[in-house]
Amino acid sequence: MLELRGITTGYDRRGPVVRDAHLVLRPGEALGLLGPSGCGKSTLARVAALLHRPDRGTVVLDGRAVPGFRHRAPRSLRTAVGVVFRQPRLSADPRLRLRDLVAEPLRATGRRAEAAAAVDALAERVGLGADLLGRHPHEVSDGQLQRACLARALVLRPRWLVCDEMTAMLDASTTAALVGVVEEYRRESGAGLLAVGHDPVLLGRWCDRTVHWSDIARG
Repeated sequence: MLELRGITTGYDRRGPVVRDAHLVLRPGEALGLLGPSGCGKSTLARVAALLHRPDRGTVVLDGRAVPGFRHRAPRSLRTAVGVVFRQPRLSADPRLRLRDLVAEPLRATGRRAEAAAAVDALAERVGLGADLLGRHPHEVSDGQLQRACLARALVLRPRWLVCDEMTAMLDASTTAALVGVVEEYRRESGAGLLAVGHDPVLLGRWCDRTVHWSDIARG
């Protein structure tokens, strides 16, 4: 279970953007978080992905209260969560070729020997040709780069996925393809999914249930 209990957080002295948020995601469940732009849902997604420390509240992952965030989180918890962001160009190192971008989590966790086979398998799965793997982010489209970012999120086979408006910058065909990849992974792995967005139609079709921001947090 992934639980967010009483999360209050922000980024500076202007005050919190998330106040007293509560959310529960069960294993194997696809949960949509719906809300308007600027409400704080992306900040909460970063907390759920263990990338942002809340000012108050607790994140409980697989029955364990998370003791730290980002590099301070235990590796067993960090690697349990895969995350895909809205803007792939802001989450991809421009110096890396796509092959190295996908392999980055394996190398960071001391699993370099697995990288070549894992990257090739995932590239095929997300629809990246071998020629694209040798290119840098500036040499590919947003859709191609987002495919690589999704592959990177899956390379450690996480038990939980956080997709923060993953398809917001994509066309309809790429959106359908990447949602299909996520759903195939969920069926075979039993992973839970938190899908954040502002499109009720997409979340309604994609997720088992959808909650509105106003129902889980105070403004």
